[in-house]
Amino acid sequence: MLTRKQQELLLYIHQHLGEGGVSPSFDEMKDALGLKSKSGIHRLITGLEERGFIRRLPHRARALEVLRLPETTSAPKKAAATAPAGVEPRFKPNVIKADFQAGLPGRDAGDAIGAVSLPLYGRIAAGLPIEALRDSGTTIDIPVSMLGIGEHYALEVAGDSMVEAGIHDGDTVIIQRCETAENGAIVVALVDAAEVTLKRLRRKNNSIALEPANPSYETRVFGADRVRVQGRLVGLFRRY
Repeated sequence: MLTRKQQELLLYIHQHLGEGGVSPSFDEMKDALGLKSKSGIHRLITGLEERGFIRRLPHRARALEVLRLPETTSAPKKAAATAPAGVEPRFKPNVIKADFQAGLPGRDAGDAIGAVSLPLYGRIAAGLPIEALRDSGTTIDIPVSMLGIGEHYALEVAGDSMVEAGIHDGDTVIIQRCETAENGAIVVALVDAAEVTLKRLRRKNNSIALEPANPSYETRVFGADRVRVQGRLVGLFRRY
């Protein structure tokens, strides 16, 4: 599942390769998509690479290879022949539907913000730790604007120990997968390779404290070798 801008960029790169045999420059890509800075292009390329649509060729400048096109577009050989010439006519690929937004089924994500599907890995305790539930068959659509670089997943919160951080029972938290996090970050922590909890991380010497955001709960302190960070909080969804 790609955002509108990701599809536009993918088709533009594919067209440029078919016409000239070389990848477009970052400035060309920026102008083609109407973006103000090249940092947006970097994020789009990273997203396409992570999803297996393109590959950066090492030790070569401006070297991108298109591995595949979205299923909603023509096969690669046909796409080069039918792609519009030049940059002027903006691409019109099929875009994903943002069913999550404002409760309006079928609203075109290109009209507001794109979305991606993240795996929803069951409920995580924001009270006492519980063993993580992994259901790889369940997904949730998340606005791209909530995500950074890298892999993300979603968890449903169980418990009230993080209420003063604005995290309530039944909320869905968006987690960026990582193995380290700064002091004070809210993280998914694996304790003793068996229990998983959502808490604020504090490091001191060789100890790690997992702090709740509710005075009814106590901070738990562990040796650094007993705690493994599995991700950091980057967003939250709540249904009323």
